[in-house]
Amino acid sequence: MDVLTGQKQVLRADILQDLGRSISPEVDIGQIEGAFVMAMGLWLTEELVYDAETGQLLTDRTWYCRPPGPKDIPIYFRLELRRNSPNPVGVVSSKAMGEPPICMNASIYLALKNAFLAARVEAGAGDEWFALNTPVTVEKPYLASLTSSDQFSY
Repeated sequence: MDVLTGQKQVLRADILQDLGRSISPEVDIGQIEGAFVMAMGLWLTEELVYDAETGQLLTDRTWYCRPPGPKDIPIYFRLELRRNSPNPVGVVSSKAMGEPPICMNASIYLALKNAFLAARVEAGAGDEWFALNTPVTVEKPYLASLTSSDQFSY
């Protein structure tokens, strides 16, 4: 994460998911990866802005609201399906597949918050709790890290 520009890249994501007896592992892997990357938009890029008077959604196109793209996918994305764990009450012994990766994606927000905390400590602000609202768009890292131009020399 670059606290000056707000640019961030997820270097690695490891997922171990229990699907029970997978009906189609190839489809399930694609769904899990897609859900994880989709949730990255929730935490990192897709900010919803509404008009204060009318309530109209102002960020209604990708020009304003940025869904995750190919460069947002973690560089090293390791996914493994747990074997031999059938679900006796599930359809064909399967388990949930799409929702768990969305919940697991909170790890990206927590990793960013720890990075901001380290930047704040380095800036002399201490390690006190601070609010970090989502999505963590490009301007929020600079504001949350308390970095100032006085800390740099030319």
